[in-house]
Parts: sequence; structure tokens; C-alpha cells
Amino acid sequence: MIRKSLLAAALATGLGGAASAQQADDIAVEAARKYAGTEITIVWEAGLQSLDPLNFSGPMWEKLTGIKVKVIEVPTAEMFTKILQEHRAGTGAYDALNVIPSWMADLARAGALEPLDAYVDKYRYREELPDIAPVYRDNQMKVGDTIYGLPDDGDVFLMYYRKDVLGDPAIRAAFEEKLGYELPVPPTDWKQFRDVACFITDYTGGKPYGAAFFRDAPYAQFMFQERFLVEGGRFFDPETMKATVNSPTGVEVLTAMREENKCMPPGVESWGFVENLAAFLAGDTAMTISWPPYGRWAAGYGTEEEALSWVPKSKIGGKVGYALPPGGHPELAAGFSLAVSSSSRNKDAAYLFIQWLNSKDISLKRVMLPYALRDPFRASHYASEEYRNLWPAAPEYLAALQAGAVSGLLDLSLLQTDKYEEALRQGISRLWAGEDPQTILDDVAAQWDALTERIGVDRQREAYLDWASKPNAYPQ
Repeated sequence: MIRKSLLAAALATGLGGAASAQQADDIAVEAARKYAGTEITIVWEAGLQSLDPLNFSGPMWEKLTGIKVKVIEVPTAEMFTKILQEHRAGTGAYDALNVIPSWMADLARAGALEPLDAYVDKYRYREELPDIAPVYRDNQMKVGDTIYGLPDDGDVFLMYYRKDVLGDPAIRAAFEEKLGYELPVPPTDWKQFRDVACFITDYTGGKPYGAAFFRDAPYAQFMFQERFLVEGGRFFDPETMKATVNSPTGVEVLTAMREENKCMPPGVESWGFVENLAAFLAGDTAMTISWPPYGRWAAGYGTEEEALSWVPKSKIGGKVGYALPPGGHPELAAGFSLAVSSSSRNKDAAYLFIQWLNSKDISLKRVMLPYALRDPFRASHYASEEYRNLWPAAPEYLAALQAGAVSGLLDLSLLQTDKYEEALRQGISRLWAGEDPQTILDDVAAQWDALTERIGVDRQREAYLDWASKPNAYPQ
């Protein structure tokens, strides 16, 4: 099994720390041994993701340091609330945390996250930070000028497309004859995308369809954020903090999203991550956009693992191209950073564990785990010969991820971000039900304005301007 071979190799590397005593992972291990015999807890998203600390990194850390890791699995949708509730209760039940970066402003201002600058300096980790790709390092570590999290997951949307379909000579000739321009491989803007998707669907009679996306509202709201920003939209007026999501740009984006569904499989409006994945791997769709695991699984990498038995066998191995989505500015779409709970009674031990997890050498082993859904996020990951040899097209895959790590866009991050996103999710559900896009976005904007008033305009402006000042909040 891949998991066992990776664990064995990682243990061999970790136990040989004397050969590279200045590496961040070795520094963390050496410092942590004074806490041998203790236990730390870490909050991790339930499901496949938790198999990393449960089966791989947790046991390895205990072997190296004598510190036991207790993994507290929490569904992703409940993690923010659980972390905040524990902080307010002051129980000290959590030591290390996984947080979605868009939550950090809220959690830090609530006092739930431990500032990490002193630990980063004490344990000599700052010199490793430049290896973290800019979009994560410069956008997902800090609230204000303070480090609260170590970016730990290269979540970014990529476009996956069938090279054999978009490159088919008959399709290309017919496309150029009808549309008057050469079929782009892949489409680089949303007009091209719609032209290609709808033409392929018509030409093949839906075998395959030209494209499909996950359209279930929790996923589709990320896709809306990306397209809205790429097309020039802004979420708020920075002076008044009035919502501007209902601008003509927002209406155009919602209208286009609904029109594109007509070129996709029937029922696509309800598709989530799994339905869209199954259709693409079966060869039923020619283009899609999703997180990085699609690219690995389309090539068949790691799908023999028992934990991935639910992933359909790919029928398109060797036929998939990787690219940035139309517009060239992909949404980072969630992701995770490692943090320390401010109420932890084992703060140094908790920090040392996350430094070790996040270190150059250990993080490479973790992002190569087929089942753990952590994606490359360091320059050294993208350049790794070991990773580049995992399947034939892995170098193309890593190149696309690296491009996204330069131009990717941040999820909106405010105080009570989840409530703003919930209004947007409800709006997208109404869109699929056939309601008018302008009416929908006017209602979303009104809900956002009411939330801003309730939270406090000045407080929310401060949080918004901090977010908007980051290099990748809006396209440059």
C-alpha cells in the first residue's frame, strides 16, 4: 500500500535527523522531546482528511517525540462554531487547530487563536516561510501584521479538460467552420468556454457533454465569487460598506452561470463534488473545474487505496489536460491553515507539532498521501522530482498548481463570513429554481447590509479593508 511505504520512508527520514540538524522538522522534533509522555489534541476535518493525523503523521510524531496526538474529528461545516464555542468555554480541550483561512479574521479578533510570531522565531521557522507559495504565504498567514496560521493546503480551482475531445480534428474543423475561430485548448475566457462547451454538447449529442460543474450551492458560491471578481466585481463600497454584489457584473455572472447549465447534463444544478467527479472520470463530460484531487484521481494515482474505494475508476487516464480556469485567476476555495488554540495548556508542544507538519520535508510526504486531500503549497512541492514522477502528467499538474499559487483569489473574509456566504448560497439555490438574477442579488445585498449594520459598520470596514489590502483579494 502507498500509505505504508510512505510512512516507512518518512520514519526513516525523520529518525535520521542528526544528518540535517538545522531543518525545521528536526528542530521541532528535538524541542518537542522534552514533552514526551504528554498528549496534545488537534481539531481536524472529519472524513478522508483526518486519515493524515490518524494513520500517518500522528503515529510518526509519537514515534519521534513520545507525544501522543489525539485527533478530534469535526465536520468542516461545524469546525468554526466548535472552535469558537470551546474558546468561550475556556476548557483547554483543543491544542492545535485546522482553520479555513477565511475564518481567521473572526477567530483572531475573538481571541481564539494564539499569535505565532514568537514561536516562529523561537523555533527558527521563519527561514522556511519563503518556500511557501506566495498566494498562501502572503494572504493566509496573518490578520493585520500578526501570524496566526501556517498555510497547509494548496486548495485552488483548476480546469480539467479532455485533450482527446478538444483536440479531435473533426470537432476542431466543425467548430471553426461554425464559430469562425480556432477552438481554444483550453478556453481562456468565459465566452470561449461557453462556445466550446455548447458546441461539443451539440456536436456529440451529449456523448460526451461539453462540460459540467458542481452546482450545489455550497460549491457554486465559490465559483460565483471567482467569476464575479474576474469580471471586475467588488463586494462592497469601501467607504460606506454598502454591498455591491448586486451590480450589473453580478447579474451578468449569475445569468451566464444559469445559461451554461443548458449545455451540461440534465440535473447538474444539484450536483456536488462526487457527482461531478463521477461524470468526469467516466468520460461523460469534456471539461470541468474543481480542486486538485480531481487531477490526481483522473490519472488513477492512489485510487487503489482502500480509503478511496468510493472514487470511480478513471476511464480517462492519460487524456486529461490541466489549466487555470477562464480568466486566469482561480478561487483558492477554502483550504486550511494550522493554528494553536489560545486556550491550550500545551501551547509549545502544539506549536512544535504544527511546525513539524508544515515543514518542507514532512509536508511533501503529506501532500503525496493519496487519501488525505492535502494539496501542494510550497515551491519545493512543485519542483519535487519525487512528486513529478508519480504519474506521467504530474509535471503538467504541478505547473498548473504553481500558476494558481501566483494568481489565485482569496475567499471573502470578514467578521461572521459564514453568514454572508449563507445569504449567497441561498441566492444560488434560488437561481437554479428560476428566479430573476437581479432580484436575487438585490435580496443578497440587502441581507449583507443588514448583517454589516448589526456587526457594526466601522468594525466590518476594518476587517474588510484588511482583507482587501492583501495581494490576492482582487485580481491585479
